[in-house]
Amino acid sequence: MPNAHAQLLNLLNRIQGKSAQPAAPPPPAFEKLDYAGLLGKLMALSSLDSQPRGYAFEDFLKQVFGAFGLLPRGGFRTTGEQIDGSFVLAGETYLLEAKWQNAQTPAADLHAFQGKLRARVNWARGLFVSYSGFTQDGLTAYGRGGSVVCMDGLDLHDALQGEIPLNHVLEQKVRRSVETGEVLARVRDLFPSFRG
Repeated sequence: MPNAHAQLLNLLNRIQGKSAQPAAPPPPAFEKLDYAGLLGKLMALSSLDSQPRGYAFEDFLKQVFGAFGLLPRGGFRTTGEQIDGSFVLAGETYLLEAKWQNAQTPAADLHAFQGKLRARVNWARGLFVSYSGFTQDGLTAYGRGGSVVCMDGLDLHDALQGEIPLNHVLEQKVRRSVETGEVLARVRDLFPSFRG
């Protein structure tokens, strides 16, 4: 029914004896996310110097997670460590590690993040987002059996360009990791219909 919300408000006004002034148009039932705008913001980060770029990348991820209803929380400190943020996926809280550096992320960084997760409850999980990706040796050395799922800049780019909701991307990455032990499953592999 066109303009149903406004019509309902007008009906309630008439029942309550109030004047039936035209109501403001209701908000759209579905607002299409601006994937191109988010992709543009991601690409614009590359022009920043390394330290401000890292903080801006964390803020960008918080914005994107929020756009997909993942209830993000920004970075925070606990005794002796810095956590880049957290979010909720399918009712589970994930810690976030975000890096945008020139070199690919090695195994040592993956192990360090896994250590932060081990210092928490047994079911703690994490997402490590490294814009420059991960070294193959690092992924191999990190191995299986951890509780970290990985994502890189290509995955972010592909998800935004292909207009694939980030919550679906993360759900599929987690599922693949649980089923196969693979910590870095590509968006292109998880969504075969994607044409990058």
